[in-house]
Formats: sequence, C-alpha cells, structure tokens
Amino acid sequence: MTREAFGAEFLGADGFLNSPTYGLPPQFLVDALLDCIGKWQNGTMDVPSFDAHVAAGREGYAALTGLPVGSVAMGSTVSSALGLVAAAIPDGARVLTLPGEFTSTTFPFAAQARRGVTVTELRADELVTAAGDFDVVAVSLVQSANGVVLDIDALRSHVAGTETLTVIDITQALGWKRVELGWVDVTVAAVYKWLLSPRGTAWVSLSERVSHAMTPHAANWYAGVDPWQTIYGLPLRLAEDARRFDLSPAWFRVLGAGLAMPWLASLDGDAVQSHCLGLANRLRTELDLPPHDSSIVSLPIEGAAEALQRAGIRASVRAGAIRVGFHLYNNENDLDRLVDALRP
Repeated sequence: MTREAFGAEFLGADGFLNSPTYGLPPQFLVDALLDCIGKWQNGTMDVPSFDAHVAAGREGYAALTGLPVGSVAMGSTVSSALGLVAAAIPDGARVLTLPGEFTSTTFPFAAQARRGVTVTELRADELVTAAGDFDVVAVSLVQSANGVVLDIDALRSHVAGTETLTVIDITQALGWKRVELGWVDVTVAAVYKWLLSPRGTAWVSLSERVSHAMTPHAANWYAGVDPWQTIYGLPLRLAEDARRFDLSPAWFRVLGAGLAMPWLASLDGDAVQSHCLGLANRLRTELDLPPHDSSIVSLPIEGAAEALQRAGIRASVRAGAIRVGFHLYNNENDLDRLVDALRP
C-alpha cells in the first residue's frame, strides 16, 4: 500500500518502524534508480551525469547541517571517514566518548592505541562537563541503541575557548532532527537511514583546522581539482577544499543521495521534526515511559519482539530492547498498531 507523506510516495511505510536500521526510499528515487539501471543494462548510461548527483547530495548535506558546501567531503562509510580524522590526531591524544557508543564512531580512534591515543568513556553529563579537558570528543548526537540525545548546546558551551576537537556522528539524527552544527569540527552521517538513500555513501564535514591536519590517504582521480582532467599522470593535483578527501562515487548510491537529500532539505524542518517527535512522544505517554525528545524509542518490554512480529510491525532489537523509530512517512495508524500489539 502506497502512502503519501510530505509530497512524496512511500510503498512500504505501513507498519514500518525500522528507520534507525534503514530508511524507505521515496518512489521518485526508486523510479530514477530503475531508469538508470535500464540505461546501464542497455549500454546508454552517461557516467559524467553522476557528477550532478554528487554535487546535489553535497549541497543537501550542507543545507541540512548549516555548514559550508566547501567543507563537505564524500565518503563511503562513517568509519572510513573518521579513520582519516583519527589518523590525523596527535600521538598521545586523549579522546572522550560515551559508554556503549556506536563502534564506527569509536573504533577508528581506539585503533590508534599504538600511537599512545587513549579513549575514555564517561556518562553523558560527565562527558559534557569534562569535554574541555580532552583533546577530542567523539560521540553521536543521537545514540543508535536507545535514541538518547546528547545535550549539544551544553557541549558547545563547555568546549568554547578550548582546543578540544569535536567529532559528532549525526547518522541517527539528520533527516528527522533540526540541527545547526557550524561550530563542530567534524560531522559525519551515513545516508541509508533517516536520509532515505541507498547504503554506501557517507558525508563528512571538516573544519579548516582538521582538514589542514589530515592526509588524503585515499587520494584518487575524483578528489582532483578537476576530476575529468586528473585521471592520468602526476603530479598530484587535488582540490583545495574538502573535496580532496572525496572517494570515487558509487554511481547508483550517489544518484539516490543526490535526489533524496535535496528533497529533505527542501522540506520544512520544523514540521518534519514536530511530526516525528509527536508520534514518538505519544508512544512514550501511552506506555508510561519518561519523556524524551527523540524519534527513536527503546522498549525494554518482555515478549515485545514476538508481539510486533505477529502484528506485522517491522522494528529491530538493540541492546536487549525493541527499538522503533518514527520518520516522516509514519502516521497515527502505525502508532496505534504498535500500542495495540504491546498491550497485554
């Protein structure tokens, strides 16, 4: 059954509460992918045309985050993008994160242990107040396991005037949550969850002090100052802005991101956030859960997984609890079905 939401059509939205795992593509994206696959099959695909989709995805990320387009680089995964950042921090750097943080955010830094880099875990309230005493803070804005939202304003206040490098994974926030992150040194997001795009592209923003310290270890033709003129031969000639860290685009993935992200950026962000939080907070009220402004809700309810499966509701299990997420294509019917399924 097709469902319309915010001017787009979504085929599988009925009972789908699994956006923290992967988002549903709007029909216009699916149509474009099928058309492109047909051109590939018939040998009529125009490879340089994907450049426009790369540019559109980059601009969409910048618009959704409030960051300059020139600070945004295209990667493939969160961990590979942060690996370049982690490799650039000084020997002996002290990194701060949260217990139970998503490992694609922390492992790149923990892997630098041979250089004397240490990673310390502190509770969210302790992390915020101690942030200015560390060299790097690497943390998700919204926790993958349970949807807990970091007090980003408090973090900004505590690192102001310090040399602390801020690295914020916004994968579980961008798409449903309004953000303004121009002050953050590094932001990163995979596109296949709340950004409704095919898996395989991630966007990363880099402040000048970070990008100047980084080495483009994966330098390639597409990171060149003029990609179609830097296919062959030396010398090295990379773009001067964050594009010098770009990876060569995976065609169908960047096509999807280049369509979905500008569309998301064109929407009323306050309306999207209000819609998602309205459903999530009504669920918390129905189940007597503590209020929390997150689109992700963790449900530590015995037998919930089986109950949701019987009801045809698609969700996931993380950290021993059912995890549901409400996106722009969800509605009251999904919420009512969920509540009914969980009632004794």
